[in-house]
Amino acid sequence: MLVADSYLGHRSEDAVAARLEDAEPLSVTVDDTDRRRSRVRTTAADGTDLGIVVARELRDGDVLEADDRLVVVSLARTAALVVDFAEAGASTAATLAAVELGHAAGNRHWDLAVEGARAYLPLAERRERMEDEIRPHLPSGATIGTADVSPALFDEGSGGSGHSGHSHDHGSDAHTHTSGGHDHAHDHAHGGDGHVHGVHDIDPGGQS
Repeated sequence: MLVADSYLGHRSEDAVAARLEDAEPLSVTVDDTDRRRSRVRTTAADGTDLGIVVARELRDGDVLEADDRLVVVSLARTAALVVDFAEAGASTAATLAAVELGHAAGNRHWDLAVEGARAYLPLAERRERMEDEIRPHLPSGATIGTADVSPALFDEGSGGSGHSGHSHDHGSDAHTHTSGGHDHAHDHAHGGDGHVHGVHDIDPGGQS
């Protein structure tokens, strides 16, 4: 088994990108659970049996070294519920602040990420149950759908990803991190198509 035990950096870094140009790296995709483990045994895209021992949380685009081979990490996409406020009449800033307040007050221990006019919640429970919980907080015109997103969307301090109002609720220890936002309606640093499907309108009376 090949063991990747050295972290070189991210593929966007000049020095790392230069090394990748002269190599034939292995590609490996890990899920949200394995990327947080200090030791992972997995299989690269070409079938190579691979162990990862780098004692750090993996990000999409991380580059590792296993003996004389480079390994490029990708994160498996995860399903998320998407609430889109673009067509709602209320101020986006005020509406999203209210969503974060309701999210914390509900004490559901759901992760929450906000980008532009959209709020993302991992599908931790049945979609219908989650919609029932958040529907009373939504203004007229808001829509609910689903999307496949990178699990890194919900990380705290996920450098350079452009999350706005990125909040995590851990019991009573709720905290918020703010950076520049962007619209998730197009492809961005997390990869993937970023589209939302299964969208339906929510009215203030709670009928979909």
